[in-house]
Amino acid sequence: MSDTVPTGPTTQSPAGSPAGSPAASPVGSPVGSPAGRPVIAIAGLAIETSTFTPTRTHAEAFHPDRGDEVVARYDFLAGLSDAADFRGALIGHALPGGIVARDDYEALAAEIVSRLQSLVDATAVDGLWYDIHGAMVVEGLDDAEADLLGRIRAVIGPDVIVSASMDLHGNVTAELAHQVDLVTCYRMAPHEDAMETKERAVRNLVDVLTTRPVGSQRPVKAWVPIPVLLPGEQTSTRIEPAASLYAQVPAVEAEDGVLDAAIWVGYAWADQPRDRAVTVVTGWDQDAVAAGAERLARAFWDVREDFVFVAPTGSFAECLDAALAPGAARPYFVSDSGDNPTAGGSGDMTWGLTEVLARPEFRSADGPTVIYASVPGPDAVATAVAAGVGATVTVTAGAAVDDVHAGPITMTGRVHAVKHGDRDAETEVVLQVGSVYAVLTTYRKPYHHEHDFTDLDLAPRQADVVIVKIGYLEPELFDMAADWMLALTPGGVDQDLERLGHHRIARPMFPYDRVFPSAPDLGARIIPPSNEPLGAIA
Repeated sequence: MSDTVPTGPTTQSPAGSPAGSPAASPVGSPVGSPAGRPVIAIAGLAIETSTFTPTRTHAEAFHPDRGDEVVARYDFLAGLSDAADFRGALIGHALPGGIVARDDYEALAAEIVSRLQSLVDATAVDGLWYDIHGAMVVEGLDDAEADLLGRIRAVIGPDVIVSASMDLHGNVTAELAHQVDLVTCYRMAPHEDAMETKERAVRNLVDVLTTRPVGSQRPVKAWVPIPVLLPGEQTSTRIEPAASLYAQVPAVEAEDGVLDAAIWVGYAWADQPRDRAVTVVTGWDQDAVAAGAERLARAFWDVREDFVFVAPTGSFAECLDAALAPGAARPYFVSDSGDNPTAGGSGDMTWGLTEVLARPEFRSADGPTVIYASVPGPDAVATAVAAGVGATVTVTAGAAVDDVHAGPITMTGRVHAVKHGDRDAETEVVLQVGSVYAVLTTYRKPYHHEHDFTDLDLAPRQADVVIVKIGYLEPELFDMAADWMLALTPGGVDQDLERLGHHRIARPMFPYDRVFPSAPDLGARIIPPSNEPLGAIA
């Protein structure tokens, strides 16, 4: 069986190879731009990768932007163009999924290096914005983001100031913290501040390049690892204790001598030594950044027992029973969380839809209206498209690679809608089976917005039950839901972390270990600047 789940249309194949390392431009001498502005390169690869998902992610899934496309992607860069000259190398953002195939990573990394080499051959580079997620797993690598930045450093040199923007579900090792000079992450889950965070990372970089204190060369970095590993659905900032915990971040950032403060929850669905929570504070005053990092780390540790799921939970059957109970609010949303494609699930599982179609309540067209999103099935989609809206077809979909819990599902139903041209799904069809409207796609796709449904002639606000492969509801879904439960379903991003079976994470680790032989060391580690050796960091 193929180890590749459909992830989207093929894009230009990456090319290029690493070249020699040029001499670095002096720190703080923005001479690359004719206008005297600092030159800031942009590069990075972003994906959230579950090691428990039996799929592989390939280069085309990153939908790479190159050169001027990179700069054009972010509107806020135009507002900073008077202060800096931005030059794109390559950035790629993939839907979360399975481990990145090593050959595909090598090709993308080589193209990034080649493009940066061409840039530094043409002009002095003063800074680099490292646009990443922080939870990318590559075959054979335990710290892919540090590996990629090491290759980038070999080209741009150790003296270029690097600022990274990350997801709070990423991982920050001492090695990655060493190679960056500034690093920040989202402060909201769901990530409603994603663009704000990226802009903050760039503004911090511009400020350091143009207004750093006299005598200061590089910011001080304080890093504290925290032996806690929890899923995002238990650490949402919509509720306590995460809401109050993350509210402390701006207060730390406001301290004299501090540039930025951040808390990473870490990524729970990968089995790597780096997976854990971390705090990092950067600034010019070592005492201030150390105190800030320790304050946030201790605050996190102190509330570790208080984290709870962001919504009521239950088995899939219990959630459906609640949704169908007399007097239940409509629409009632259910998160089929174990195969959430935006957390690293394959999105290819049929287990949830199989369970839905087995319910007697939904066998008749006049039963409760249910929307289920979604299952990929290229052949099923092609059959439905050929038959046309209104036709009755029998199709088989799903479990092309992820058949651990259920095999492909065969359904007979009426083609309700067809839509072409989606960036992720390519083509989508809706098949009505009894009272269930099942969304089938050519390639896997998340369903986060109301228009994702209305574009398919579906009315989620009028439905009785809406089931989505997701964890916590994204803002538009949250606003539509009259009520909501989080189904603890199986899959590559199972919320029951202990059921998954981690073997390589550092121990002891909460909640895997409830008793620690001694209190964890939550003292700040001062990470040396990137142009000095890292040394031993406990």
